[in-house]
Amino acid sequence: MFLDHLEAKAEMDTSILNPPEERREFSNGDFYSGEVKGLLPHGKGKYSWSDGTLYEGDWDQGKISGKGELIWSSGAKYEGDFSGGYLHGIGTMTSPDQSVYSGAWRMNVRHGLGRKEYCNSDLYDGSWREGSQEGRGSYSWTNGNRYIGSWKKGKMCGRGVMRWGNGDLFDGFWLNGCRHGSGVYKFADGSLYFGTWSRGVKDGKGIFYPAGSKHPSLKKWCRSLEYDDTGKFVLSRSSSIDVDDLRSLSLSTVNRSLSMRTSTSGMSDRPRELTSKSARTLGSGQSEGQDKKNRVAYEREYMQGVLIRESVTTSSVDRSLKIRPPSTLSKQVSARTFLTFLTGEHNYHLMLNLQLGIRYTVGKITPVPRRDVRGSDFGKKARTVMFFPKDGSNFTPPHKSIDFSWKDYCPMVFRNLREMFKLDAAEYMMSICGDDGLTEICSPGKSGSIFYLSHDDRFVIKTLKKSELKVLLRMLPRYYKHVGDHENTLITKFFGVHRITLKWGKKVRFVVMGNMFCTELKIHRRYDLKGSSHGRFTEKSKIQEKTTLKDLDLAYEFHMDKLLREALFKQIYLDCAFLESLQIIDYSLLLGLHFRAPGQLNDILEPPNAMSDQESVSSVDVGVTQELSIPPKGLLLVTHEPNSVSTAPGPHIRGSTLRAFSVGEQEVDLILPGTARLRVQLGVNMPAQAHHKLDEDKEESATIELFEVYDVVVYMGIIDILQEYNTKKKVEHKCKSLQYDPMTISVTEPTIYSKRFVNFLHKVFPEEM
Repeated sequence: MFLDHLEAKAEMDTSILNPPEERREFSNGDFYSGEVKGLLPHGKGKYSWSDGTLYEGDWDQGKISGKGELIWSSGAKYEGDFSGGYLHGIGTMTSPDQSVYSGAWRMNVRHGLGRKEYCNSDLYDGSWREGSQEGRGSYSWTNGNRYIGSWKKGKMCGRGVMRWGNGDLFDGFWLNGCRHGSGVYKFADGSLYFGTWSRGVKDGKGIFYPAGSKHPSLKKWCRSLEYDDTGKFVLSRSSSIDVDDLRSLSLSTVNRSLSMRTSTSGMSDRPRELTSKSARTLGSGQSEGQDKKNRVAYEREYMQGVLIRESVTTSSVDRSLKIRPPSTLSKQVSARTFLTFLTGEHNYHLMLNLQLGIRYTVGKITPVPRRDVRGSDFGKKARTVMFFPKDGSNFTPPHKSIDFSWKDYCPMVFRNLREMFKLDAAEYMMSICGDDGLTEICSPGKSGSIFYLSHDDRFVIKTLKKSELKVLLRMLPRYYKHVGDHENTLITKFFGVHRITLKWGKKVRFVVMGNMFCTELKIHRRYDLKGSSHGRFTEKSKIQEKTTLKDLDLAYEFHMDKLLREALFKQIYLDCAFLESLQIIDYSLLLGLHFRAPGQLNDILEPPNAMSDQESVSSVDVGVTQELSIPPKGLLLVTHEPNSVSTAPGPHIRGSTLRAFSVGEQEVDLILPGTARLRVQLGVNMPAQAHHKLDEDKEESATIELFEVYDVVVYMGIIDILQEYNTKKKVEHKCKSLQYDPMTISVTEPTIYSKRFVNFLHKVFPEEM
């Protein structure tokens, strides 16, 4: 008996070690030979399909799993890991065109780290996601060009360095395969251009340093760009070249002169000939040796690749000057007087608390059936309070921030306002509370408020003073009615008001608003217009590319289509009457301008160099100097077609499509050649011609204005509506009136303020004669 038992066990072990092999031919022509378990292939086996596809390798319960080789009838071949019938793990795929990919796979697609050599010998080595290049990677073209940096959905996107075969180099931001954002372009001869790009062409301010001139350290400049707390580079919407900071890196004295010759090339930045006036400024009394110490740099401003302004800067380089990176937002925040404790770690906790609270608020109120608001919904008891301990509770999740208390004001009112403004609750919550987080932006005003921008640019979150919160809550019933009655209102859209109480007792109040400049177009100029003149200018030394300018800085008047202008002022009258009835002052028109390149220059703009992963990149320079004529023709109004434009409501405007007199009083869309087709609404995508106003009283400017008329796309809205004409403001008005003309100071009676505001805007947007 014992011997029989041993023999049976030995036979069983042998069957496990040597599974039975079968050769099986199926009715559809497929054929399998190899090990089986029951009726299913299991172990090593070879399967041939009737179309010629062949697999040889490991099987598990009837599915391809383990190591193996799969050859398709087309000639494609894969050798590597499989799981559950999918290409999954590490393997090498050779395509019919002989391109070869070696690296990680997930569920039949390239995912993870991998290397692909294309049939034309181009090579990509880096990260993949869902079959496309995404993350960090390097792409080398056969013509000698090479890009190292970030990718997204198969295109260069984020921070990266492109080196061309001719020796040129660009280090900066990319978007969809084009240079987009701040960066530095280094030419093979050693000349440099620090500036900003938009969709592949220069767009904004920058500085060009000719070959041999003193310039900022490239290494230190690159390190001055933004990184997150892990040291990984992140792209920020606030990233831009600060011309003043760049100037301070290498220039100690500035003497400007005029350069009359222009180049419309986005890439050609070679030194230009100077006028006799410039030559006298640079060469008078200087020897050749002295000239080596006095270098020349060019401050330039581009508009879609077209040079519109230039000034020549000479400097005597101070070798003792330490190179400093451009100012960061965190430094600007620490310099403010209000909420200065909210820096560093505290600021991080505040943003996280804000996201947790809004997620809680929206999640709680959204399932409640919609109903009309009642008087009690505006009352003092219309509040939701919740404590968020770090370890979580029965009502709140655990989190990585500090303990805090959350207070939500008038939740039903703001829930209805969000629906009135046609905002989807899930999109609203994901925009503010998503993984991408919030970006802090600098406030141009004197209030010292802190501003945060949602990752998709749709919403702005602003800290409020206690007095501003009280005004907002008092005006809320009438505000609710006004925005309900006037869908085209230009007044700021409020989506929620909240308060956070931190563990040491500090209370921080927030309001969530729509971003008036949420657009795919670049905003080249920003103005805050009140209609007053006393102190309403910006010091030139403080003007940066994204500085919000004031009334006296506005050097343009804007001419609009007759019906567009009528619609604009009809709403301005209504909004101002509403604010006047609430005794509100100090409000302003926030005006954003997107300049279009003059139409006659469209044929000589810098090519966008939008590159797919197999296209070569050229750095051909195009330099053209020609007579420039005006007026420009960069915009086109056409009859509105809902299927051709996005009709989704924006965060600032939800109103109707406007009608234009020039298109037969039809609803219109705006076509920007080569860019987009946009729906025209009040305050959004409004076309106009900006006429540059010449001030003969001023001294001759050191900077040449190359055009006098521009096509612009206008964005606008009425902001800062939370200041009442209270006792404090009345005293301020009386005191200032003793020193200055009462009509020039900002603070004045609501009726006078409203009338002056409207009259000033009539000058900004004059009626066609």
